[in-house]
Amino acid sequence: MSDSPILTSESPGKSALILGATGAVGRHLLRELISTPHFTRVGEFGRRVTALDSPYVPQIPEVKEKLKQGVVDFEKLSEEGEGKKLKEGGWDVVFITMGTTRKAAGSFEMFYKIDREYVVNAARAARTSSPTQRLVYLSSGGSSATSPFPYLRSKGLTEQELVSIGYPDTIIFRPGALAGADRSGEPRLPEKVAVHVTNFLSLFTDSLQIQVSALGKAMRIAGQFGTAGLPASAQASKETFEGKMFTGIGNIGALGLAKEEL
Repeated sequence: MSDSPILTSESPGKSALILGATGAVGRHLLRELISTPHFTRVGEFGRRVTALDSPYVPQIPEVKEKLKQGVVDFEKLSEEGEGKKLKEGGWDVVFITMGTTRKAAGSFEMFYKIDREYVVNAARAARTSSPTQRLVYLSSGGSSATSPFPYLRSKGLTEQELVSIGYPDTIIFRPGALAGADRSGEPRLPEKVAVHVTNFLSLFTDSLQIQVSALGKAMRIAGQFGTAGLPASAQASKETFEGKMFTGIGNIGALGLAKEEL
């Protein structure tokens, strides 16, 4: 149990939208959202959706009533009909765990389209006029709009664009390496070496790595309590971009949140 005080959650009966629920972190976040009574409506939208018999969909009696799923064409989100799919739910909290890599996307052009354009357009489409709507985005440790590395630069630029949309409360997670993620295919030798090195160094510091299940829990807690209700264990930082405030949570803070019994 953490030394942080147990906080009183916002009133129950809230709704949550998750984009990217079939990914390594998103699937654990989906399970968290369905399991908690705080969120009484959960929307999962994406190019594909999670099967109801998946281990990431808790087999509870109310799951069919609680979970709303839909396929969305991210290429057409700027069109009124497609964008309406994300807006009409009037979601209290919007979680985005979408992302890709250059290798998975096939080209830098497709990487930027999926990692930035799709994410920003989805967040814009889901934005309502609610003065309390919240956005929780999964970025990456080391993200920077001026980074020489394409992946980290994309994350940094995406963060800026999301903040510019103007959600009343924007929370950005910047985790380290994701441990426990399902990886398709056999990792190459350099990737295997990097994993072993990270695992070893993580014995001495909490800043490098986090289990995907722990990150999913941390994101759920942040979305549930919001910036104003985050416990000290989140080690949240208040940041600004072009006059708009947002909250950043690094790897250590995500680990701290995951240890909370909330």
